[in-house]
Amino acid sequence: MAYLDNFNHQFYGPETGSPEPRKWIFIHGLMGFGQNWRRIISGLEKTERCLAFDQRGHGRSFKPESGYSPEDYADDLKKIVDELGWKKFNLVGHSMGGRNVLVFASKYPEYVDKLVIEDIGPESSANAHEYYAYLLNLAPTPFASRDEARKFFAEDFIQKAKTRENVEVLSKFFYSNMEEKPDGTVDWRFSKYAIIESVKAGRNMDRWQEVRDLKVPTLLIRGESSQELSQQNYEAMLASNPMIKGVVIPGAGHWVHSDQAQAFVEALKSFVGDFPSPEK
Repeated sequence: MAYLDNFNHQFYGPETGSPEPRKWIFIHGLMGFGQNWRRIISGLEKTERCLAFDQRGHGRSFKPESGYSPEDYADDLKKIVDELGWKKFNLVGHSMGGRNVLVFASKYPEYVDKLVIEDIGPESSANAHEYYAYLLNLAPTPFASRDEARKFFAEDFIQKAKTRENVEVLSKFFYSNMEEKPDGTVDWRFSKYAIIESVKAGRNMDRWQEVRDLKVPTLLIRGESSQELSQQNYEAMLASNPMIKGVVIPGAGHWVHSDQAQAFVEALKSFVGDFPSPEK
């Protein structure tokens, strides 16, 4: 069995061409899945070869009982690209995925042509998992039906949840992570245990050393109204390493690539060089 078979994944764009298409890998954030990148990839796939996948514990990928540190996620990616024979690629990660790609680029810089970190800082936070445990535990899963789940997230969750993000946007995101199980009930698509463990392991130590040691050209993208990456930490990351360039995108919160998809694609183009015209 190929290692990639453990992961729900999708390839987009041409495999061959002249010039040979650049390769991209997109890594989603906490509680996300590969399809979160579809709008961004649609702006690249005429000329660029793209891979998006659900990380371990997320979406429809395998959900092991342990192994949810950034190093574990980075090693998954290493095994995948070695299996594919991808020697060099652009790597994009959002939120938790941004921390995971930072660790990957630190461990395996020879693979990364350009690195893009979207709206995540390197600071530690011992209690960060408590916020996500609180939100996840608000949902009385499993639900008896999809209608029951829809009603909860459209009404009760919005009324009860104390969130850092826009509560209505978060409720829709959570509902998108509901799926029908074989017994007919509706429950989380991801592993709730994996989510909590990912936050614990991802935030138990700071990653400033990895930021300072980065040896690949890096673009740091911040949403102007982000509650996750402060302007202070954004500026400190830029100051810590001349390899890092930054852009703050107006009208965006933490989910920059969703809030301002076109501006996000333009930032990628500006960073890596414009995309070639597709062959007629």
